[in-house]
Amino acid sequence: MLFCPFYGVTPYWAKDIKIGFSTINARAEEVDTKPAFREAFRQRRCLVPLDSFYEWKKIGTGKQPYAIALADRRLMGVAGLWETWRSPAGERIRSFTIITTTPNELCAELHNRMPVVLKSQAWPLWLGEQPAEVPQLKALLAPYPSNEMICWPVSARVGNVKNNDPSLIEPVAAS
Repeated sequence: MLFCPFYGVTPYWAKDIKIGFSTINARAEEVDTKPAFREAFRQRRCLVPLDSFYEWKKIGTGKQPYAIALADRRLMGVAGLWETWRSPAGERIRSFTIITTTPNELCAELHNRMPVVLKSQAWPLWLGEQPAEVPQLKALLAPYPSNEMICWPVSARVGNVKNNDPSLIEPVAAS
């Protein structure tokens, strides 16, 4: 089995791993009904730890990336789903997706969706450590309060996967 999961869930029933390219995010509104996500929603929920995430704001002729984090800069637990897929050769591959929802006021300035950030009190329920019905779980998939988040402009270097260093999160002057 591969140790590092792939971003973009590949359902256990998929014929090809490439489905993961179209399932990097799961919409909260359909996560319990869409075939690619519904079994994982029922049985394989997870938290994806992040210190921040990026969104791009359209400006003039281009886009300005922004980092978004919790105001107190704690790690956030983002609602996710995971799967194990077996290739035709028998290789087991773990994959995951992040659940998105409508944006709060802060994120709406940048994008029409945002990751579902769960408050720490909701983690046991989301992870199945406490019994929960679908309506309870769906109620958790709401926008995080704007007043508990911050954002700042960052370098356009974040748009290239070859760039991976701590300076990507540093504030820059907005374009």
